[in-house]
Amino acid sequence: MTGAPSYPAAHARLLAYMKAHGLKLTRQREQILEAFLGAEKHVGVEELLGLVRRLQPGIGHATVYRTMKLFVDSGIATERKFSEGATLYEPEDGGHHHHDHLICTRCGTIVEWENEAIEELQEQVARQHGFVLTDHKMELYGLCSNCQKKA
Repeated sequence: MTGAPSYPAAHARLLAYMKAHGLKLTRQREQILEAFLGAEKHVGVEELLGLVRRLQPGIGHATVYRTMKLFVDSGIATERKFSEGATLYEPEDGGHHHHDHLICTRCGTIVEWENEAIEELQEQVARQHGFVLTDHKMELYGLCSNCQKKA
């Protein structure tokens, strides 16, 4: 993934957040963090639950869901809702490294990409309309090369 944090960096950020909010960093939360970062892709709670259960079979859906909310609140993860699909999470690099997404409408493949010329054009368009951009996201939907071959 583009700009994904290392486990030690994410662990340190989570530990600092937990301490600041009077929360405990449990072994389950550490295992969820390990599985989340190890996925190296956008991941939903159900898929993450399957990955975590390889490390800890007794972990429940609610624990993973609550922990992902904690990761979002602490800045370790970003919550993404592509089209009308399920909520997916991606690691946050802490530096707010910007990237955009290509999403396959058939198989759900997500490709991260960057293009400095497009970023500059967006800034130019905003200025022409009297806007100062504070954030944006670009999601392009279509068929990936594999799904095009199957069609």
